[in-house]
Amino acid sequence: MSSSSRFGIDRLCVYPCTMALDMRTLVAARNGNVAEVCDDMMIDERTVCPPWEDPITLAVNAGLALLTPDERKSVKLLLVASESAPDQEKALSTWVQRYLGLGDDCRNLEVKHACYGGSGAMRLALSWLAADALPGETALVICTDQSRAHFWRPYEFVMGAGAAAVLLSENPRFLIIDHGLSGFYTHEVSDLIRPTSRVEAGHSETSLLSYMDAVDIAFDRYNDSLARQGRAPMATVEDLRAWLPFQIYHAPFGGITRRAHRAVMRTLNGWDASTQAADFAQRVEPSLIFNRRMGGTYAASIFISLLGLAASTEAVNGRRVGIYSYGSGSAGEFYSGVFGHDAQAIALSAHLHGRLDARQAASVQDYEEAEMARACFIDAGDFRIPTTGLRDLYARHYAGRKCLVFAGARDYVREYAWS
Repeated sequence: MSSSSRFGIDRLCVYPCTMALDMRTLVAARNGNVAEVCDDMMIDERTVCPPWEDPITLAVNAGLALLTPDERKSVKLLLVASESAPDQEKALSTWVQRYLGLGDDCRNLEVKHACYGGSGAMRLALSWLAADALPGETALVICTDQSRAHFWRPYEFVMGAGAAAVLLSENPRFLIIDHGLSGFYTHEVSDLIRPTSRVEAGHSETSLLSYMDAVDIAFDRYNDSLARQGRAPMATVEDLRAWLPFQIYHAPFGGITRRAHRAVMRTLNGWDASTQAADFAQRVEPSLIFNRRMGGTYAASIFISLLGLAASTEAVNGRRVGIYSYGSGSAGEFYSGVFGHDAQAIALSAHLHGRLDARQAASVQDYEEAEMARACFIDAGDFRIPTTGLRDLYARHYAGRKCLVFAGARDYVREYAWS
């Protein structure tokens, strides 16, 4: 590795699936509080997946939208981060490698660490690029997840789905990750778990406390890493703004990022509540424009936030962003990177605004139909997935478009097809 080498994100793309449920409609159907969900929790819509989509199709369809044929040839490492894998033995990355048309010399692995898995996979891929990759070789990280069905549960409003495909390279165009600047904290806690293929359970208060503990400690350790590199640590709010003109936080729902930002700022001199509110609106909230429309996206949320921030303002070009990633179980990391000078143009070229607008509006009945249909064949060995119903969604959004779809299983072996 030469002294001038820099590594990070060259381009990224998000696949938000094909149905969207308006959160006000769901909240009204559940007799909930619209202001609490839409304003405080900062959720406007959530992605709904039809039965013929699963974490493998989400990942592949995200990758297809990202990679050119030549880029597929350059990918020599594929890491797929997910807590929604359909098999306890077979890595979902093997399906993704096959259907993306990556070479048979591409090392691939499935990575799991709840929502931190995406950042963790990126860290591993960057290390591989720096240590072992040949000139011109790249790494691909894909985060792909979908929630379980949680009808009438308090946390139903924070569910969602989606996939983010991230191409990593030397001298990247979108975001250069700061080498050696990171604060990490991990401890065992059973805050959220998926003990079976059908169950997604946990303790929301424990999860919130764990998230907030980790952001406090990880940010302090990030500050320590500045000192180790001979840079002045951040002591005041103005120091924070000067070093990190923008910040993003893991967003299982948007409202938690406001709390996380408060936790970071109150450790610095010059903090007060009014300062924090204005600072959040300027440096953090623009990153949530896409998260607010997809719901909980697990490991993908960090990359969706990066894409949203860059798409929202040209001011990101050439400037640094602080990134906090958290995963239940648990792990928290605060790190940073510098946007490229064409970062906004690259973000806009991902066309996520258009992909979100193109989704078919789902009624509460559509949403429940899709979730119940999926639940019927979980753990089944032989079944075919019908592509009817949901107001002709398949005909409108899949037929003839060469998307990967989940066709069913034969003797427990999953089968896929092109639409």
